[in-house]
Amino acid sequence: MKTLMVFDFDHTVVDANSDTWVVRCLPGQTLPDSVKNTYRKGHWTEFMGRVMNYIGGQEVSPDRVQSVMETIPFTDGMTDLLTFISENKRTIDCIVISDSNTMFIEWILRAAGLQEAVDQVFTNPAKFNGLGYMEVQCYHSHDCNQCPINLCKKKVLELYLSEQSDRGVEYERIFYVGDGGNDLCPTFCLRGNDVVMPRKGYTLEKLLAKVEGQEDNSTSFRARVLAWSSGTDILQELKASLQL
Repeated sequence: MKTLMVFDFDHTVVDANSDTWVVRCLPGQTLPDSVKNTYRKGHWTEFMGRVMNYIGGQEVSPDRVQSVMETIPFTDGMTDLLTFISENKRTIDCIVISDSNTMFIEWILRAAGLQEAVDQVFTNPAKFNGLGYMEVQCYHSHDCNQCPINLCKKKVLELYLSEQSDRGVEYERIFYVGDGGNDLCPTFCLRGNDVVMPRKGYTLEKLLAKVEGQEDNSTSFRARVLAWSSGTDILQELKASLQL
């Protein structure tokens, strides 16, 4: 019986939003209103496609984009936490479910030497086209009306757990670590032995407080809630769970 660590990425593993950090690769480090104003709620990935198309149109090279993304700061204590996970792969599996994209996350983890900690990344596929522009696609389609159109994290987590079970892998405990509104949905598939860890002061913590305050949530929401401020807080809880 292993432990599963599930991480969001932006404002969780890294202490910023990778999709807005990329704007720093532009000469003026800002987007024109003609691009900013095209965002529609729930359609962030489509918006990021337009952002990356604009960045490519400004003749910003793929190498420049990568070098800027590799400067994004990790959240305090998170590198120590991921290093611990990478050193204990016999007992800990680790996945990332994120609304960022494959290239950003791979670049950032690899530059920090932390890619070995993460077994799988579930996020929007990205690649550079023949013009050197990054193209970002939606991760999947789903029928959940609580989540952005491109990604339901609950659907991803449920499918992962099902596939692991088919391989004979069961988890004694799952830790779900996140910060945002789109991290609420997957917490409803966690069990009583599992732990959802919202970042203190962020949206997920506030949403969970509302859920816990509802009298009719007892059958649908079962996990223990434990807020965190740094990766050190999470590492301490993980070690206690593993009795280390």
